Amino acid sequence: MKSKYLPVALSAVFGLAAMTAASASTLEEVQERGILNCGVSTGLAGFSQIDDNGDWQGFDVAVCRAVAAAVLDDPNAVQFVPTTGKTRFTALASGEIDMLARNTTWTFTRDADLKFTFIGVNYYDGQGFMVPKELGVESALELDGATVCIQTGTTTELNLADYFRKHGMSYDPVPIETNTEARQNYLAGACDVYTTDASGLAASRSSFETPADHVILPEIISKEPLGPLVRHGDNQWEDIVRWVLNALIIAEEKGITAANADEKKAQSTAPGADTEVARLLGAEGEYGAIIGLDNDFALRAIKAGGNYGELFAKTIGEDTKIGLARGLNAQWTDGGLLYAPPFR
Repeated sequence: MKSKYLPVALSAVFGLAAMTAASASTLEEVQERGILNCGVSTGLAGFSQIDDNGDWQGFDVAVCRAVAAAVLDDPNAVQFVPTTGKTRFTALASGEIDMLARNTTWTFTRDADLKFTFIGVNYYDGQGFMVPKELGVESALELDGATVCIQTGTTTELNLADYFRKHGMSYDPVPIETNTEARQNYLAGACDVYTTDASGLAASRSSFETPADHVILPEIISKEPLGPLVRHGDNQWEDIVRWVLNALIIAEEKGITAANADEKKAQSTAPGADTEVARLLGAEGEYGAIIGLDNDFALRAIKAGGNYGELFAKTIGEDTKIGLARGLNAQWTDGGLLYAPPFR
């Protein structure tokens, strides 16, 4: 699902809460507490969901664990806080959570008006539509008069209105609050169409008893750059979370994996070795000290679950039930948009 829209009228309240929460060092609070409080979804397959053993798993969950490994030397030192579209921003602004990693869309108002800082994009997405195959619909342009399950208070809701208005079509919204509620309503026939991020549609469809009975239509009607976010006002914490994500992206580009990270560090100072690898893994320079950590922070983040590509492959990739291709989320060297600034 995508980032949730809150009325601009609430921005002053959120701004005040953010300034209050950020008045103390988030890093100091997390280290004193010994736990990273990370906001996630209430349950979305592949991204953030509790497994049969009661453990949180998924792509967004892995980002939380990487930050915990970097900051606390323990990828399991995370308290996962489930949030809905209506509660996620309040939880972050109030300080209930230290970061939000819940496939949230980066937009102007969330960044500048609600006083949050998006630390990067970890999934390039777009809004799509899913319908039962038996309807025989092949294009979103055939949805005039359809009933549509839509999460309230979302950019999805706004994009849907824009798209139907642009094409002179009408629809009847069926308001829902969580992905679980959306699936239940859609499968019960309460709506003809379910719309959200294409990745969320793929995740939901994978959980159906007969996924092949449902079709994701070809139209993508929006840009949805999804990524973790923190409060405005604590630049050190912002830098930490941003460079943990960047470290995972750079690690994939450089061939550094969870299994070979220590070996890569040991080899990184040999004649002719890649000096960026040496800097990233803490073998050269004092880069950790710049953000209040030791020099092995990125090494620990990578070892916690792997590089970006490893996390993608085992949680939402083509060999999982979700079955997502890398597409735009491929490395820039492979024709995708994934690109991290240099570690120097």
